[in-house]
Amino acid sequence: MATTGTSSTTSATTSATSSLISALGAGSGIDMAAMASNLAAAQFAARTDRLAAKSELLEKQISSASNLKSMIFSLATSLGDRVRMGDLSPQPQIANSAVAQASLSGTSQPKGSFTLEVTARAAAQTLASTGFASGTSLVGSGTLTLRFGAISGATFTEDTGHAAVDIEIAAGATLTDVASAINGKNAGVTAYVANTVDGAKLVLKGAEGANNGFVLEATESPTDPGLAALAWNAASPAVPQRLLSSAADAAFKVDGLAMTASSNNVTDAIPGVTLKLTGTNVGAPTTITFSNPAAAITSAMQDLTSALNEMASAVREATDAKTGDLARDSGARALQRSLSGLAGRILMPSAAEGMPSTLADLGLSTQRDGTYLLDGARLSATLAKNPEAAAAMFTNGINGVYAAIDSIARSTASIGDPGSLAGSITRYTTQKLKVGEDQADLAEQQEKVRARLAARFAVSDSQINTMQSTLSFIKNQIAAWNKSSD
Repeated sequence: MATTGTSSTTSATTSATSSLISALGAGSGIDMAAMASNLAAAQFAARTDRLAAKSELLEKQISSASNLKSMIFSLATSLGDRVRMGDLSPQPQIANSAVAQASLSGTSQPKGSFTLEVTARAAAQTLASTGFASGTSLVGSGTLTLRFGAISGATFTEDTGHAAVDIEIAAGATLTDVASAINGKNAGVTAYVANTVDGAKLVLKGAEGANNGFVLEATESPTDPGLAALAWNAASPAVPQRLLSSAADAAFKVDGLAMTASSNNVTDAIPGVTLKLTGTNVGAPTTITFSNPAAAITSAMQDLTSALNEMASAVREATDAKTGDLARDSGARALQRSLSGLAGRILMPSAAEGMPSTLADLGLSTQRDGTYLLDGARLSATLAKNPEAAAAMFTNGINGVYAAIDSIARSTASIGDPGSLAGSITRYTTQKLKVGEDQADLAEQQEKVRARLAARFAVSDSQINTMQSTLSFIKNQIAAWNKSSD
């Protein structure tokens, strides 16, 4: 009986101890800091997720719009580079390449063939001073004056339309200082000091053309003479020694017609062509013809069609009503409209009736699904019938294929237009910055809630610690009671 009573008492005591421990939460192992963080995060989870999703969408929209903008810009740049290569227009070809170089001036489209005979190239006057000991030799002070005009033998006829230039020479100036002073005037005459077997000489070189000859006058300072040694005029007795070359015009014949030019760069003596005269061929005219750009234009149109299809595909994907990041974007829609109407757009408003003026005339068509197709037969027919007019569509002017693509690229890049891709990028970027600010504010609010919860849990944790101490005392006391009962 005694044993049974003692066992019942021990069992009851043990049960009471377990209940007390459970009631006080002892041994729960709760991480109060983690619980505060998790509760705060849960409270703000929905808003946090919404902002994250919005930020991700805006990032996709910025990326997609930037990609389309970059694609059309790259297309315009590539086409511009191709046009500047010159193979899309009839390029001049000179049979005797030693006589001249030829390029298109852009003023008109040349046709046919021409003959060119160069009898004299334009020349510039070159004048040298008498010899000095060195470039650091003093030359005196005063004023040097350059006067410009035509020189024939001992006669100088001043060009009154070409203002004289005064060069002030300070006391203590050297021959090198004079060269620097002349160059500093940017008057069309360059100067340098040449160290020759006859000493250091001041060399002056003018511009090409008979009317760009010059004389050099000197007004000496009375107290610092010497500057007159640099002066020169057409009647000077030292002409053979100091005048190294005379200014002269270029003389040439185009199709047997005599012409002159003040420079070796001659524009439109042949309509639409710039000539750079590099030699003479007296009595042996050479021929200038023009290449056929048909093959290059065909290749360019094939490349353009492929590039437009790539562009159209990217726009179609970006603006897809269900999956496109730019499904309702005004800038992407504007680009799509521009591309869809490109084939029929008038590119050459001044083209005569029957002449090609649209990309459709060059064989480009837009299909119902927005893709492009190149009709090679139509392109070939246009090139065969109107090769010059077709070539005229590939220039860097304000009209033509490049101008049309470039205008689309420029419109997409117009930041001031809210309906452009650039406007869309600006708008999305602004919204993303605002979302970033909202995320920062939300994170700050969440941190405040976490801090409040952590503070409350700290109090609870302290209370639990106190209870655990009390529990430990009770447990020890109960253990002592149980021992005494045994």
